[in-house]
Amino acid sequence: MDHSGHGMMMDLPPFTLGRGLEFSGDPFFMISCLLGLGLYGWAVVRLRRRGDAWPVGRTVAFVLGVLTVALVMCTKLNEYGMVMFSVHMVQHMVISMLSPILILLGAPVTLTLRALPAAGRGRKGPRELLVALLHSRYMRIITHPAFTIPLFIASLYALYFTPLFDFLMGSKTGHIAMMVHFLAVGLVFFWPIMGVDPGPHRPGYVMRMLELFAGMPFHAFFGIALMMASEPMIGTYTNPPASLGIDPLSDQQAGGGIAWAFSEIPSVVVLIALVYQWYRSDQRQARRTDRTADRDGDKELAAYNAYLASLRTREQ
Repeated sequence: MDHSGHGMMMDLPPFTLGRGLEFSGDPFFMISCLLGLGLYGWAVVRLRRRGDAWPVGRTVAFVLGVLTVALVMCTKLNEYGMVMFSVHMVQHMVISMLSPILILLGAPVTLTLRALPAAGRGRKGPRELLVALLHSRYMRIITHPAFTIPLFIASLYALYFTPLFDFLMGSKTGHIAMMVHFLAVGLVFFWPIMGVDPGPHRPGYVMRMLELFAGMPFHAFFGIALMMASEPMIGTYTNPPASLGIDPLSDQQAGGGIAWAFSEIPSVVVLIALVYQWYRSDQRQARRTDRTADRDGDKELAAYNAYLASLRTREQ
């Protein structure tokens, strides 16, 4: 496939990590990343100026999430990703599985709700519209596991194993739309699982873990299918530029290995985050229980002891 319509160079030199990380700012993603960082920073400053705290860890997580998007989309990884399946798969895995987790750990929705001023009585401002969106039927649908898990899986199989992928790769607009789709799918899949921001679905910790592990194996199967293929399966990458000096089948198998390995990394990161959140939740509940006991003289325990005493009296 001719990628000249993308503004990409067909005669790229053989890939090295140094060449891949050279700056090559894609205007769409560069502006989007700078805008995201700017708005987040504005909201944090707004909170601090009125005396409200905002965890530094959340800010660091969000910034890292946006920077990972810039890393794969605003460097020459983006150019190499147009002609090398293995590099494209690095882009896909980072922007759909690593970037969303980090961005969500930054709690951007919570920050937005706290930073936006409330409108006057009977009026609707940006904050009220955001709250309405969070509680809308549309949001309940697109964040429900019955929707997010099939969408997460379809973004692999229905895209790469059909002509749709080659069609999208045929234009710069299509390529950008595909990458935005990967990021959006990752965000809606991990949003209810991470449980940091408010949303229509707030499942318990066990259910979140089940949702996580329901989707991850399909990534592994997808990677294995590519690794075991005896011929190139993705039309866009069947005839790489001779200047790269790569074999398309070997490159595809390398991409499959990347997809397989990446299915494990987010699982570990999210699992650690969930266990930590679970621990913090139990600690907060224990402190609330202790404060209640201090206020009422532990009436609940006294009532339970009285109940046990009454049972012993009946037995006698």
